[in-house]
Amino acid sequence: MSVTEYEALPDVPDFIEDDSGSSAAASVFSLTDLNVYYAENRAVADVNLEVKEREITAFIGPSGCGKSTVLRCFNRMNDLIPIARVEGSVRYHGVDLYAPEVDPVAVRRRIGMVFQKPNPFPKSIFDNVAYGPRVGGMKGNMEDIVEKSLRRAGLWDEVKDRLDESALGMSGGQQQRLCIARAIAVNPDVLLMDEPCSALDPIATGRIEELMKEIQNDYTIVIVTHNMQQAARVSDRTAFFTAELDERGDRRGRLVEFDETSTIFSNPADERTEAYVTGRFG
Repeated sequence: MSVTEYEALPDVPDFIEDDSGSSAAASVFSLTDLNVYYAENRAVADVNLEVKEREITAFIGPSGCGKSTVLRCFNRMNDLIPIARVEGSVRYHGVDLYAPEVDPVAVRRRIGMVFQKPNPFPKSIFDNVAYGPRVGGMKGNMEDIVEKSLRRAGLWDEVKDRLDESALGMSGGQQQRLCIARAIAVNPDVLLMDEPCSALDPIATGRIEELMKEIQNDYTIVIVTHNMQQAARVSDRTAFFTAELDERGDRRGRLVEFDETSTIFSNPADERTEAYVTGRFG
């Protein structure tokens, strides 16, 4: 990857100063009037929110409300869907991610993703973690890179004596942590997690949640989850989306409320949020 491609994505600042002069967490993502279309269907309408640095942000809401669609805008995964179209502004540290000069491959290197179902490569545990650094031409000792990534993912002690074994022989929870290790091996700035625990049992889910809190100081994390208790346990801020019908009867996602997680779950401003978090709808 060329220097020019990296220059399109800036270095990450630690803090910005607000108008009062006190330090405030920097905005990693700023969405302004975001609309996402699949062909002529507007799947997500008029989303405005900011994701803060080194925080865990949760997206919650019923099925079909656009949570994952918005998440995929952060690393341009929607580009891979031929009929998808993104309008509005998606800025990453102030850079327009959809500007013509921005390389989506460079975007995905900075902004890693962990999917709903663990998807290890049919390779050894070692080669799964080493794959990204090798493809990206990362410098350094590959054994050290793999060990560091597995340690960060809380997996090293469980697999250090079987690194040459197939990753497909691991448990589901181990496979998901391996996918997290694979994502962080290329030193991303952000981790996107799309329902990372939905296929896992409660014990494995708890370990993933602990891991998110452990690595929060190193990464900005955005998680999509149907599990409201999970959002309440792990996130700093929560965005609640809902689905509404447009004039043609198609489902359209809309952001209802975005605030600190404690506020969303204890004192939401919108009655639709309250109905959802209390289980009266959704």
